[in-house]
Amino acid sequence: MDGNDVKPTGGCPVMHGGNTGNDKPVTKWWPNALNIDILHQHGARTNPMDADYDHREAVKALDYDAVKADVKALMVESQEWWPADWGHYGGLMIRLAWHSAGSYRMQDGRGGAGSGNIRFAPLNSWPDNASLDKARRLLWPAKKKYGNALSWADLIILAGNMAYESMGLKTFGFSFGREDIWAPETDVYWGSETEWLAPSEQRYGDLDNPSTMENPLAAVHMGLIYVNPEGVNGQPDPARTALHVRETFARMAMNDEETAALTCGGHTVGKAHGGVAGDDIGVEPEAAALEQQGFGWANADHQGKAANAFTSGIEGAWTKEPTKWDMGYFDYLFNYDWELTKSPAGANQWAPVNMPDDQKPVDASNPAVHKTPMMTDADMAMKVDPIYNEICQKFMADPDYFADTFARAWFKLTHRDMGPKTNYMGNDVPAEDLIWQDPVPAGNTSYDVAAVKAKIADSGLSASDMIATAWDSARTYRGSDKRGGANGARIRLAPQKDWAGNEPQRLAKVLGILEPIAAETGASVADVIVLAGNVGLEQAIKAGGHDIAVPFTPGRGDATDEMTDAASFDVLEPFADGFRNWVKKDYAVSAEEMLLDRAQLMGLTAAEMTVLLGGMRVMGTNHGDADHGVFTDRKGQLTSDFFVNLTDMAYSWHPVSDGTYEIRDRKSGAIKFTATSADLVFGSNSILRAYAEVYAQDDNAEKFVRDFVAAWTKVMNADRFDLLD
Repeated sequence: MDGNDVKPTGGCPVMHGGNTGNDKPVTKWWPNALNIDILHQHGARTNPMDADYDHREAVKALDYDAVKADVKALMVESQEWWPADWGHYGGLMIRLAWHSAGSYRMQDGRGGAGSGNIRFAPLNSWPDNASLDKARRLLWPAKKKYGNALSWADLIILAGNMAYESMGLKTFGFSFGREDIWAPETDVYWGSETEWLAPSEQRYGDLDNPSTMENPLAAVHMGLIYVNPEGVNGQPDPARTALHVRETFARMAMNDEETAALTCGGHTVGKAHGGVAGDDIGVEPEAAALEQQGFGWANADHQGKAANAFTSGIEGAWTKEPTKWDMGYFDYLFNYDWELTKSPAGANQWAPVNMPDDQKPVDASNPAVHKTPMMTDADMAMKVDPIYNEICQKFMADPDYFADTFARAWFKLTHRDMGPKTNYMGNDVPAEDLIWQDPVPAGNTSYDVAAVKAKIADSGLSASDMIATAWDSARTYRGSDKRGGANGARIRLAPQKDWAGNEPQRLAKVLGILEPIAAETGASVADVIVLAGNVGLEQAIKAGGHDIAVPFTPGRGDATDEMTDAASFDVLEPFADGFRNWVKKDYAVSAEEMLLDRAQLMGLTAAEMTVLLGGMRVMGTNHGDADHGVFTDRKGQLTSDFFVNLTDMAYSWHPVSDGTYEIRDRKSGAIKFTATSADLVFGSNSILRAYAEVYAQDDNAEKFVRDFVAAWTKVMNADRFDLLD
């Protein structure tokens, strides 16, 4: 497996249950109600910053070197209230950064370190994050000093980087620029379990086949970042654990070599904590009393000693010198036999056989005492699994290669959800372009846009074909990890050109006309695709009786196959698109839930979702030119007819056996229209109906067009990070 080989995952590709109910004050009474709140969770109501605050501008003013120096100095400033292991907080800060970034999963791009979400429930109270509340409080002086420009999201990852550097690793780089959220991410589905660390069977079709884990999940239990360190369901078996490690890390976008590097490099420093009984540990932060002030996991036996801290329940260091980047992890793992034992807290772990005391690490609080090191079941998997073992042998033969491989994998882990390099800020941004950053070359901005529009208009393409192609190109964007979108025109490359949702035959026909126009005019294909969508939209607007221009900004580039990690784009394939009234096949979740999921990933508000869907219907852009939801006698014109007819009480609505609906004239009983649930939800859901009624009003016909154009432009420019500066 090469450095860019990430295998696809199996199972249902869409979110289960994340868009309904969620025990909100209203929806808890109606658990099947569509939860529209996820489209508005990070709006002005939660954000305390001034309306004109520009985080990118604030970050530019940071003294990057001063911030790094302060954070690095903090590593060895041990506090009496939470003493550092061996006088160094490096291991704790690495764990904080790792667990912040490690919640990322490739399937939907959610989780990860990009928003500082570990500050909020449920992540701040996951069992796997025990005592990381202390790590964040230790960082507070730096956050307080540098203020708004230093986000928690940046600071947490920077702390991990500075920890590694202070212990001797040359890191690959670091970027500032992450912007904090101010409320929990209610859009993220972490699983259906109702208890922490519930048996893994609840999220697998077959526990012996890790690929059957429910998508889009990556961790093996509710409340864990990745795998159970004691073994599958807490039962030690390194060979079996290796299979789950491989699947989990693949779902985090890591191949085998990156997985081995992260596991070995992550455990080259620091220690696990389980030296006291777990039964004596208090509740998590979200359940703690007021006087705890956001702290959780109270430890009566701590006694101001680092060695008495409690996190996973596993106890011990992995190396002889846990505050130094070296090859000690491999020395221990491969030069000793290991036997199964228990930590003082009762957790399963592995201990070396016949290790002399002078080869053991000293106690984290008392250097006069030597303590037995340990390995987790995941560590033993590196030795037992033949693929991981071979990789580790390669690392041991070339320590510099190991350090470089780890540094790159760590950089990928902590930056994967930042999107393209145009979002990176600071003086440690690597110059090298990495394929997982989805690089796109700069596009031409000096061509004659009007001339290109004229050629497109004379091309013979229908407005619906132009609009649908532009939409399909742009709809892949997901704000969760800032991947996808129209920039790069990857819709013409594998795998996107062959996706069923993109109607490959129709797409090939359209591209066969647009690509020569790009070549003739000097415009990028990406620009021409979007511009063609705008031309088709303006034609539909004019046909509907309005004269409103659609904004366009040139400068998109065209990616190549060499710039595209095709396997990692498989997860961006749409398995449903409510905006084009299409579902690939029957899924456990409804069409309207999948519509809501896509709208949230695209960064749309409920109003934007509403206006876009209604407009796409009447312009005739349904997948396969289907008639469902085309509530108009003026197909091809951008009108508010979808909403006018949806809310017209002259009609009644009737389910059909195939899951569709008929809209009939009440008097005659004649079938007027047909629909899917993704259409009728805009009349049945009280919130969406309120938006639909706005656009159905006689005085809002022009507002509908203006709002559609604004929302369309937002979608087309969603990935234009080059326009932010």
